[in-house]
Amino acid sequence: MGKYNLSVLITFGLIALVLGGCVERKLTINTNPQEALVILNDEEIGTSPVTVSFEWYGDYGVRIQKQGYETLQTHRQLKAPWYDKFPFDFFASVLNPRRIVDSYEWTFELAPVKEPQRQELIKDAEKLKQQL
Repeated sequence: MGKYNLSVLITFGLIALVLGGCVERKLTINTNPQEALVILNDEEIGTSPVTVSFEWYGDYGVRIQKQGYETLQTHRQLKAPWYDKFPFDFFASVLNPRRIVDSYEWTFELAPVKEPQRQELIKDAEKLKQQL
């Protein structure tokens, strides 16, 4: 009887793995203005708006560049939902028959590059001249 119970348990385990759901994680990054280069954790992911898959939650380094705008460098936190924490993560990713889509969206405002005023440049040049 012990072999029978073990084989039934293994069979149900394999069925759960084959038919089990999954968790799909997506992050969309928007910028204003659009079509800015987005770099996530030192990896170029495309121009905004851009959507990428991710595997882990936590701190992400974000750098956004666009000609004519100040480069934005910051960090953002992705927090795991309750069903993606132990012990619920096993049920959500293996035993759940449906697919779970976990989507996040970040929007960043870019500031135009400030051109220095002529008077500021002259003042800075005079300060440097005095220092020499």
